[in-house]
Amino acid sequence: MSGESTGPAGARERWVRTGGIELCVVELGDAERPTVMLLHGYPDSKEVWSAVAERLRDRFHVVLYDVRGCGRSSAPKPLRGGFTLEKLTDDFLAVADAVSPDAPVHLVGHDWGSVQGWEFATVPHTEGRIASFTSVSGPALDHFAHWIRKRAARPTPRGAAQLLGQGGRSWYVSALHAPGLAKALARGPALKQWPKILKRMEKVPGDTYPTASLPRDVTHGAWLYRDNVRPRMRRPRTDAYAHVPVQLITPTGDAFLSARLYDDLDQWAPRLVRHTLTAKHWVPRTRPDQLSAWIAEFVTANEPGSTGAVGTAGHGGAGVSGAVDSGPYAQEFGGRLVLVTGAASGIGRATAFAFAEAGARVVAVDRDAEGAARTAEMARLIGAPEAWGEYADVSDEQAMEKLAVKVAAEYGVVDVLVNNAGIGVAGSFLDTSPDDWRKVLDVNLWGVIHGCRVFGRQMAERGQGGHIVNVASAAAFHPFKTLTAYSTSKAAVLMLSESLRAELAGRGIGVTAICPGLVNTGITGTTRFAGLPEEAQQLRRDKASRLYAKRNYPPEKVAEAVLRSVLRNQAVVPVAPEAHAVRVMSRFAPRLLRAIARIDPPL
Repeated sequence: MSGESTGPAGARERWVRTGGIELCVVELGDAERPTVMLLHGYPDSKEVWSAVAERLRDRFHVVLYDVRGCGRSSAPKPLRGGFTLEKLTDDFLAVADAVSPDAPVHLVGHDWGSVQGWEFATVPHTEGRIASFTSVSGPALDHFAHWIRKRAARPTPRGAAQLLGQGGRSWYVSALHAPGLAKALARGPALKQWPKILKRMEKVPGDTYPTASLPRDVTHGAWLYRDNVRPRMRRPRTDAYAHVPVQLITPTGDAFLSARLYDDLDQWAPRLVRHTLTAKHWVPRTRPDQLSAWIAEFVTANEPGSTGAVGTAGHGGAGVSGAVDSGPYAQEFGGRLVLVTGAASGIGRATAFAFAEAGARVVAVDRDAEGAARTAEMARLIGAPEAWGEYADVSDEQAMEKLAVKVAAEYGVVDVLVNNAGIGVAGSFLDTSPDDWRKVLDVNLWGVIHGCRVFGRQMAERGQGGHIVNVASAAAFHPFKTLTAYSTSKAAVLMLSESLRAELAGRGIGVTAICPGLVNTGITGTTRFAGLPEEAQQLRRDKASRLYAKRNYPPEKVAEAVLRSVLRNQAVVPVAPEAHAVRVMSRFAPRLLRAIARIDPPL
């Protein structure tokens, strides 16, 4: 049975009665759309999912409910034996029947919500009621038990290290079995500091979470461990195979669960998609943007009639054909938010497309608004689950500040920033006017500084790492007598990148300087040649463009180097062969480079 009422902010609240208890259920979005059910963990309530739910409500029918005994749901009497996975499965089916009686639901679980989700996705009597399952920071207890037994039965140094490592992370499991400990925690001073602890240790924003039900959630939720952990560790199921497609999202900084726990998961989940996320445990609060993107993509791919078919990517890729690339970068960049400046053409556009092919969400920025919009549109066609074109002049400090605020509010905090926008200036130093200097430095240097400052600060405040790529040039370490202004700007970008890399390393933010070389892009067609009339400048542009076209080194190779450098967290990356050559010469034959500098360059 269920009763229904209208909750705040457009949410619909109802009560589902099952097994002698009442579950508090909240629905958002259009009930005619695919249903996404979000299950919370311990010691949380459904509000842990609020930021994710807000991001999903426009596309899906989003359902959250408080697990029995938590939040606003009633508790079983007696508590002992009232929280078994079997009873929790009955609760899930009752809620699913109430909110989506005619269609299976897409299940998403975090922590103990994920532990429950694995149970629901593997027991026979839920077949047909679940369309897909996304697991975040919570293994199946049966799989966990088999993982332990396998390593204990055939001890190896690596297996022993994995067991000891996970044992140290799981200290709280035994502690919560101690009689009275949960009640003591609920009444003690530590609980009052819990929001501050989460904010300091996990960077969880201290807004509307945790809720006032926290003491009750701590006390009652402890029975999840007492009713289930030891029985399943002693007698794990041998038939715990997932009968639905599964998406596994593994935070690499999870303090409670080792990523090694999921090494054997492919044998239990034949249709498995893997993602890793640079984050700690409470990702529904710290990374709702990234999590929402992966959930939306996976749900869409597993809806009836979808062109995205789920594959068996395992460790190597994302495994969603037509939605996410299955190449080498999909697991790293799938769903990540990437912002590229100068994205209307050349290296910027190629880089945006490369990230799109890897399944990233892309923000294409350029002062050519139409070009940025075209890049975003094509990125969506290539494979980006979402892509947006934004206008901004990178040399304008206030414009970049506004862009950063808008991107964070509408799309989330950027995971990868590519400062690519740049202009060319050639000519002798004496012919280069102060205005020429200001223009090239405003774009090539200050544009990079503005990007690093506004988006780098957001990455640092989020506390979940990130990466900044600054596109410099081989001219950063190769002097030319008629590229003084350009080379100076790029040399400054190189030193900025190396210094910033040292500063941000402790925050988990990598910084890379990319030095492409002679790449066939449109920069030669817009380069200003100081000291020459317009007609002569155009002749020089045409000559330089022909030379670069003859060299024909494509921007796509630079884009590939950008993705590879982020994956490897490289510091300085020459790309074209000539860039590698002059990098080596700058170290071992600087006098030769200075001699070459006296020769007129091709640009």
